[in-house]
Formats: sequence, C-alpha cells, structure tokens
Amino acid sequence: MPHSDRLEKLIQAHSTALFRAALSVAGNTPDAEDAVQEAYLKFLETRPRLDGESRERAWLMRVAVNAALDRLRDKKRHPTGELLDIYPAPEGETYELLDAIGRLPARERAAVHLFYYEGYTTDEIAKILKCRPGTARSCLSRAREHLRQELKGEIEL
Repeated sequence: MPHSDRLEKLIQAHSTALFRAALSVAGNTPDAEDAVQEAYLKFLETRPRLDGESRERAWLMRVAVNAALDRLRDKKRHPTGELLDIYPAPEGETYELLDAIGRLPARERAAVHLFYYEGYTTDEIAKILKCRPGTARSCLSRAREHLRQELKGEIEL
C-alpha cells in the first residue's frame, strides 16, 4: 500500500484519539492540533516500519503526546485551558472531575488520559511518555491523590 494511502487511513482511524490525548496534555486546542499534525508529519518523514495498526497507533500517540509536552516546555507555562469542551456530559460531578483533571501537572494529566480514556496499561504509558513503568504508575498514583485531595467528598472516585 502506498505510504500516502496508509497515512490517510491512519488519520481517519486515529485523529480523534490523538487529538484528545494531545489536548489533555497541552490544555488548549491550537497546541493539541499542532501536536497531532506534528505526529503525522514525523510519520511521513521517518516512514516507520511498524507491524500492525496497534503499533502504528502507539507510535503516533507517543509522538503526539511528546509534541504536546514539548509545547508546554517551550512556552514555560502550564495552562489550565478549555479541556472540557471535548468530553461528553460536562455537568455536575463529571464537570468537577474533568475540571480537576485539567488542573493536574501535564505528565499526570497525560497519564490519567492515556490510562482511563485510551485504555493503555502503565507499561504502554511508560513507553509513550518515555519513562520507566514505575514512574508511570507513580504519576497515576500522584494524580489520583491530587484528585482525592481536591475533590474531598465532592464526588466518588
């Protein structure tokens, strides 16, 4: 299959997931869109030979999340942007939880998104975030604790 056809199929299959993951890290739509676009550009530039759609998705996810993290580092800011617009039912307890997730540090926010919304294991998250599996588990643990403290008794975690 020609590389451009392969890319088109990947874009159709994974753009939404990549955008949501990048948005959960970047915290704003323009940076998330740029991160996703950068992932696809790197795919075109490097032409990785990956076996299977799940490996291609994981590769793209890793590149998009890292691009979003790079944008945060470059701007030396940690935005708490409009993350909530893309998630369903942002009202009541769900709104409070998503708002609290949006205020987490970028790495913790990324770990939460990849674990709970994308269904990755902590070993897979570690590969995406380029850290050790123990570090990924620690990020999730710290995120849960931050959320517990912030939402004390407001909602059931």
